[in-house]
Amino acid sequence: MSKDKKKDVLLETDDEAIRLGRTLLRSARFGALATIDPEDGAPLATRVATASDMDGAPLILVSGLSAHTRALEAEPRCSLLLGEPGKGDPLAHPRLSLKATARRIERESEDHARAERRYLARNPKARLYIGFADFTLYRLEPEAGLLNGGFARAYRLGRDDLLSDETASATLADGEAGAIAHMNSDHADAVENYARHYARAPAGRWTLTGIDPDGFDLALGDEIRRVFFEETVNDATAMRMALVDMARKARTALSE
Repeated sequence: MSKDKKKDVLLETDDEAIRLGRTLLRSARFGALATIDPEDGAPLATRVATASDMDGAPLILVSGLSAHTRALEAEPRCSLLLGEPGKGDPLAHPRLSLKATARRIERESEDHARAERRYLARNPKARLYIGFADFTLYRLEPEAGLLNGGFARAYRLGRDDLLSDETASATLADGEAGAIAHMNSDHADAVENYARHYARAPAGRWTLTGIDPDGFDLALGDEIRRVFFEETVNDATAMRMALVDMARKARTALSE
């Protein structure tokens, strides 16, 4: 083999890789944010708490006093590493590295109301300081991603691989909060059944924290689970029908 011809170690991107990448995006509670220090141009990595917007783009809440906020203001290009290691070799667990551009979300905008709601659903303790004047929500616009699903399982993902349909996300945004409140308040048993049946999670008072075109997110304390719809939902009616159908199937399966 010619020395100039390097072996491509990346596998062809398939549906399984896309689903894993979106799962890591949607289920992350924190990540390592890499920015460029404006003082000396050196790389700077910090930990940030994360949530996801309706289409899956990461959301971060940062203080104006932090080094990474000053870095993003000077150079919005950044990288975000997501994926929590478990037992054993930390390099054997899936992780996703994103190349992204940070966009400040203006406080009085419609985007801010939605982003704040979704961020607090994932990080409720942030309610104590999210209203402070020196705290700002940023949306990280993914440009590309490198997914490592474990040993010898590396994939390159594009923006369309990572994010849900933009039109469907915008359509669902208006009805999401009401649907979540209704399910958590009036159908807590169904929410727990979603977690137990579809996510193979232990019993407990699980709550819905987010619904999007691809599926929904569940939380029990610090535990997060991601459940996908069988088919993408494009409006509130399709969302309601999918939730009802999945509740019925979960109840039946768990009663057998």
